[in-house]
Amino acid sequence: MTDHPLPFRDPQLSFSRRTDDLLGRLTLDERIAMLHQFAPAVERLGLGPFRTGQEALHGVAWMGPATVFPQAVGLGATWNDELVRRVGEAVGNEVRAKRAQDDRVGLNVWAPTVNLLRHPLWGRGEEGYSEDPALTSAIAVAYTRGLRGDHPHYWRTAPVLKHWLAHNNETERDTASSSVRPRVLHEYDLRAFRDAVRAGAVAGVMPAYNLVNGRPNHVSPLLEQHLRSWTDQPLVVCSDAGAPSNLVDSEHYFDTHEEATAAALKAGVDSFTDHGTDSTVMTGRIRDALAKGLLDESDIDTAVRRLLAMRFALGEFDPELDPYAQVDDLDTAEHRALALEAAEQAVVLLKNDGLLPLAPGQGRTVAVVGLLADDCKLDWYSGTLMHRSTPLDGIRERYGAENVLHTEGVDRIRLKTSDGWLRVPEADGTQDGEARGAEGALDPALLAGRTDLPPLTCGDEATELALIDWGDGVLTLRTDEGLYLSVADDGYVRASADEPGGWVVQETFRREEVEGHDGGHRLLHIGTGGYVSVAADGAKVAVSGEKISREDATVFESETVESGADAVARIAAAADTVIVVAGNDPHINGRETEDRTTLDLPAQQDRLWRAAHAANPRTVLVLSSAYPYAVVDAAAALPALLWTAHGGQAAGTALARVLAGDVSPAGRLPQTWYASDDDLPGLFDYDVIGSRQTYLYFRGTPLFPFGHGLGYADFTYSGLRAEADGDQLRVSFTVTNDGTTAADEVAQVYVRAAGPAEAPAPEGLGRRLPELGDPSDLPLRKLVGHRRLHLAPGAARSIEFTVPLEELGHWNVAHGRWAVEPGGYEILAGASSADIRLTTTTEVGGEALGPRPVKERGIEAADYDRQQGTELVDRAKTEGDAVAPASADDEGRLVYRACDFGDGVRALAFQVSGEGRVTVSAAGHNSLIQFPDTGGPYSYRTVEVAVDLRGVQELRIGLTGSVRLARIDVVPGKESA
Repeated sequence: MTDHPLPFRDPQLSFSRRTDDLLGRLTLDERIAMLHQFAPAVERLGLGPFRTGQEALHGVAWMGPATVFPQAVGLGATWNDELVRRVGEAVGNEVRAKRAQDDRVGLNVWAPTVNLLRHPLWGRGEEGYSEDPALTSAIAVAYTRGLRGDHPHYWRTAPVLKHWLAHNNETERDTASSSVRPRVLHEYDLRAFRDAVRAGAVAGVMPAYNLVNGRPNHVSPLLEQHLRSWTDQPLVVCSDAGAPSNLVDSEHYFDTHEEATAAALKAGVDSFTDHGTDSTVMTGRIRDALAKGLLDESDIDTAVRRLLAMRFALGEFDPELDPYAQVDDLDTAEHRALALEAAEQAVVLLKNDGLLPLAPGQGRTVAVVGLLADDCKLDWYSGTLMHRSTPLDGIRERYGAENVLHTEGVDRIRLKTSDGWLRVPEADGTQDGEARGAEGALDPALLAGRTDLPPLTCGDEATELALIDWGDGVLTLRTDEGLYLSVADDGYVRASADEPGGWVVQETFRREEVEGHDGGHRLLHIGTGGYVSVAADGAKVAVSGEKISREDATVFESETVESGADAVARIAAAADTVIVVAGNDPHINGRETEDRTTLDLPAQQDRLWRAAHAANPRTVLVLSSAYPYAVVDAAAALPALLWTAHGGQAAGTALARVLAGDVSPAGRLPQTWYASDDDLPGLFDYDVIGSRQTYLYFRGTPLFPFGHGLGYADFTYSGLRAEADGDQLRVSFTVTNDGTTAADEVAQVYVRAAGPAEAPAPEGLGRRLPELGDPSDLPLRKLVGHRRLHLAPGAARSIEFTVPLEELGHWNVAHGRWAVEPGGYEILAGASSADIRLTTTTEVGGEALGPRPVKERGIEAADYDRQQGTELVDRAKTEGDAVAPASADDEGRLVYRACDFGDGVRALAFQVSGEGRVTVSAAGHNSLIQFPDTGGPYSYRTVEVAVDLRGVQELRIGLTGSVRLARIDVVPGKESA
């Protein structure tokens, strides 16, 4: 007899058998219900409700107080896999602890984000780890292993990687298509996901909102062709919020929601995140698709089986055996110490002319100034702080409050209208009482969006406001009490938020000058798009939901009470050393839904460091930001610069310890810091190879290179050796601390194909692109290993890296597979991608694949070697790529190198759709094909062109019109004898 009458309850059986048993007991309606994010309970079987999705990017988010670790890009800057694994473990334990307190907390965590930081203006760059796929993979493997736990059967949490695939723009994010050619796909974008999946610590992925090669990610064949080929584990694919509806509503890829839902399910999406907690819409679509024959029950069963497998792994059905069921690690001393350690390791010393470290000393005064000097910024995926340390807090604690001077450096203004001065009325009752917590901190849950506070009015007395310009004309206004002007649902303007935030930020405004009115301006509320109007009942931007127009807006005159730059200069002159803390607010000018427009530091913050430096040459600039900045002048003028991502709850303490020399900084840049916007590609240009993006291909001189970071000790490298061992390359060398202080070093190993060095780009032409046909498209260097190590003064350590030989290869488009070319490869060891200390060369046998076998394989149009003016599009809605001109008015050009036509080819067949013209050029031969509309973009026909080609030639193709080219073949029977 068994104590488990139902096999799915029997822990002696395998998860697979138990899953099959439970699946067979569920009715069709019960199975369909499980496909929504909020799956209901099945009481007759004793199953509780289940929710996919719990944000845990750098701590438990959206579920109240939790330990807040540095932003993901800051974790990437640590270059420390083991540290990040411990952070993942701590976050996973806090998820479990909060789950025990609140059943709304889910164990299927949507983290980490492994999208590569290809473009530094991407609004969600704070969520990723690095621009490099190898570093991103290593950090992702570490974090997911921590989240998953090390039990052989049960998982602490079930991590889901975000966002599949090639997603780097918030602008038009649900309608833009990323054109990703095969080499970029295999060498760059897929690589970021692959290792974490292969490591067995990932439960699934979330597709991104965008399209890739004209096809929405939520119906991507790559989910089955690649993602699920990397593991035998049943991976769950969770849709992004609202994305299933986007397939029809914004992308117009399908005509009906039933078609779209069926296509997504068949492509591999298992859990639909749409319409919030209301599952009826999506389950209704699934039922309708089933009734119309667009789905089979087997499609539903496949998805449900994967979801159930995840629930079994999370211990839902074995609470007495689940080793994580009783975890109660929330805000422990260990987690607090780990948050500090992570924040310390994330600090990157960009420049130091000897000013740092700045040891506290008798009579030494430190001025701490800047818009972020006394702020601990959170982002959209942060939890609620239980502990808070700003740079000012940390420096006061470390240097002594009596030795620290402070001014924020904001411009203080008063606003006047024709009816008097703008003022914040005193609130009755609770504004200064109930709205404040035990330590006097304003409670955003009580303040933001309040409608019981009086709106701003006009009167004889003015309220002084701190004006903070965040760049791009975006500003916030704040009272002396620390309350930001904000707009609630009723459209009135109140001083009612302690920080900018929310999905739609209600605290940002823009000034618009009024023609013919000297100094007059209107205030546009960015969140609603309405203008501020001050009437008898108060200031407002909307009435009964209708936005106030420009014509009805109040015209303000601004009076500056104090210049922030003047205040900074005054404080700086009185101090021994000045610390200017600048950076971004993660809810403004660069966040989810919003890309940045420039690398420049906002003008107001630029003025502050200049004012400080003019008054005191001993000025340090600290950039506390989620993104890189092009601070060329600051880097040239100031003796010291540091960068740290927003460092979570311990950011200020960590910074102070680094400044004081208690910790030698060893963070490294996880992405290139460019010197100018002119160095950047287009936001929508995903061809990192063709347009020379990231450290892998960029030929210019960056402001600070990938992997860069300084410390307070000098290290030497010696004894580099590289030896082939089967299918691996063993690389070893010794690192020695020649300094007088214990410190970390991050040793980095790069490889590149040996050969003549490329000439640098001419001055001012950092993004000089190759001519069409230029064969120089291999990485200038490629990271294959890194190790963060701690060494005492004088200590040395020999370290070894095992590099799979496949890392030396690339995707060979001519043969459609990965290949390692035979020949010499340089192994480079050093402290950054530009600070190479040792180099050696090793010979690799590899495999010489030879020219493109056109007669045997034909040519997939997407397998070009070079292109100009084209984009990749979907060949069909289910699978395949084609190439089209990027503009119907201009010719797109393709180059296919080293095409082997053997002893002769007399005709080529082009598989095309649409309408237009194809030109063919090779070996002095030129042909043109003009064809009428084939009947639509997915209606292909074959057109032939006579040619006379033999031997190995370069084939050039031109495309004009609405044509889509899918494939080129040799016409049988027309070769020369």
